[in-house]
Amino acid sequence: MTVQQALRLLLRGTGFVARRAGPTAWRIEQAPAIDDTRSAQQVAASSPLPAPQPIVVTASKRDMALTDLPLAISVALLPSGESGTRDDTNSIAQAVEGLALTGAGPGRNRIFLRGIADSAFNGESQSTVAIVLDDARLTYAAPDPDIRLVDMERVEVLKGPQGSLYGTGALGGIYHLVSRRAQLDMLTASVSAGGSIVSSGAADYSVSAIANLPLVSDKLGLRLVGYAMREGGWIDTGDRSNSNSTRVSGLRGALGANVGEGWRLDLTGFAQWTESRDSSYSYAPHARTRPAQLPEPHDNDLRHLAARLSRESGGVDIVVSTGMTWHEVNDTLDATTGADNFGLANPQTLTDERRFRVWDNELRFSRAHGRWRWLAGVTWLNARQHLVSDLESLQDVLIIDDDRRTTNDLAVFGDITVPIAAQVALDVGARLFRSETVEQRMGRAVVQRLERVRMGLTPSFSISWRPDATSLAWIRYGSAFRSGGSGGASDGAIEMLKGDELAMIEAGWRTDRTGGLRLEVGTWYGWWENLQSDQLQTNGLIETRNAGKAFTAGAEVSATVPLASGWQFEGGANYTMAKLHRNELGFELDDSHLPGVPEYTFRARLGHDFMMAGAPTRISASLRYVGPSRLSFDPQVDRPMGKFLESRISANVKLRGFSISAGVTNLFGERDDTFAFGNSLRFATMRQYTPQDPARYSLQIEKQF
Repeated sequence: MTVQQALRLLLRGTGFVARRAGPTAWRIEQAPAIDDTRSAQQVAASSPLPAPQPIVVTASKRDMALTDLPLAISVALLPSGESGTRDDTNSIAQAVEGLALTGAGPGRNRIFLRGIADSAFNGESQSTVAIVLDDARLTYAAPDPDIRLVDMERVEVLKGPQGSLYGTGALGGIYHLVSRRAQLDMLTASVSAGGSIVSSGAADYSVSAIANLPLVSDKLGLRLVGYAMREGGWIDTGDRSNSNSTRVSGLRGALGANVGEGWRLDLTGFAQWTESRDSSYSYAPHARTRPAQLPEPHDNDLRHLAARLSRESGGVDIVVSTGMTWHEVNDTLDATTGADNFGLANPQTLTDERRFRVWDNELRFSRAHGRWRWLAGVTWLNARQHLVSDLESLQDVLIIDDDRRTTNDLAVFGDITVPIAAQVALDVGARLFRSETVEQRMGRAVVQRLERVRMGLTPSFSISWRPDATSLAWIRYGSAFRSGGSGGASDGAIEMLKGDELAMIEAGWRTDRTGGLRLEVGTWYGWWENLQSDQLQTNGLIETRNAGKAFTAGAEVSATVPLASGWQFEGGANYTMAKLHRNELGFELDDSHLPGVPEYTFRARLGHDFMMAGAPTRISASLRYVGPSRLSFDPQVDRPMGKFLESRISANVKLRGFSISAGVTNLFGERDDTFAFGNSLRFATMRQYTPQDPARYSLQIEKQF
């Protein structure tokens, strides 16, 4: 049960009630006096139903109830004891409208929101969606590290440009991970273990452990998290069975300290290592086998340190945060086919090594006074990336790419909410920034260097109307900027590209009713200037180009509807039209839709909560259909993909301190193409497909102490 439900039961008949006083605080108060002249039936009839437990989010850089935010945001809550090592970015995409992933595999995917997609290929351009852990940005230009959601409290997805809050690169939105902080007054621990049987594949396993240790009661606490999993492969390559297995392991430590007078210090260390033995594509539709070829391993390793000092009481809230992330992404491709043009005899492998470092720092102040709210801050971010591509034969190594890029962003930002009528409020935000990019590229025995400085303003504003205490309607304008990268010419020279500028107008309505009814609808239109896109070249390498001007428009709806006898329905749908309507690529387009964006998605889930032999039990069944999408602007490279069905049934029971979960995914054994790409060197001569994972039958047991 929820905290609110538990407190209501505990206080029944005492003459006291519980009122929420903050995100994790409740106040016990005297119940309102009742006129004794009324009958019990009259009192019951006139008493309001209990209000729904509010969802408090922090992605707006302030603790705010979801029902108060005049922007499109989806929140995925992750109950303790029910999330495991297989919960990842893809599991969030299955529950959030407008969130799309490419299908290259764990640690290789790109994230897109609301059709704001530049390319399905992992080039050097900055990501359109920023991945943030608590208060620090993890990625800048890297693919999604696919952080496993072990001991995460929730994931908040802000949709649409967020330049006024998060700065350069937040064109599509924010993927915000909120971890569970160290508790200073409670000793808890849990361990879990699970396994899966994979149809036509190798078995999986997973283990995790979580401990919260109050070192000094109410003063100092430590939270430790560790996990490891193996995902058995299901692609047979020549005589190598199940070659594409993946191992993921992670550690997280959080130290929390009450330093007095309302101040709290949080120190976080986090690392995750992802290792895939091989790629997951095939050369025939629906196939999970392919001819013998060299292994194509992938590594995605991330290490992160962060510190946060905050005061969240006493009038003005203050947060000082800093976070450093080191991120390495390595890929190896079979180069025995398609690499002859580089002049190296008998090439064997192409190795792509990328090193990223992001240092994110911020100081911000905020206050809520009645319906007035304000936020102000200053931020500085340093992002470095280094790409080296080597072509190797049995006797020699040829360096074919060596790029370094450093970006410094300095900005001041602010936001203010002003009531302008009884139920109407105006919100205005802006970010004034200075962005400096320096790029150095080695080529043909010379070093080429480019530098660009850009200053600008990314504003946002919204007007919202609250027809009642549980509903909010809004119209919002948001904008964002992305620094220009570099593009290579045929003569080997490089040139700085124009920076992207994106603006969007959206309208939305959200309600959170008593009894658990939640409904949100939204629509948007965005215009995108100087779209930078990573393009696959004829030699198998990827270069960034300005593609032109694009637009994205669409609508979405999501709902949670309580039914009779403990049943609940959840569902959603999204329609996106994203097109390039001014082409600057230099070739004719057969299709102007932006790559990697499903045209539509539908999802539905039916769940039931009940007591079985005195144990709380939950069962559910879900379906999700992902509509058609495409791979590239270039007709010579473009391939259709998408149009696949995802399915799952699951059950969870809590019994005597144990949480037991069982589930089946891909119930119908679907094999449709999720991503029509794998090896860039072989792509021109061999059609490629990435089939869906086989059916998986899993069991997980968690023990809480």
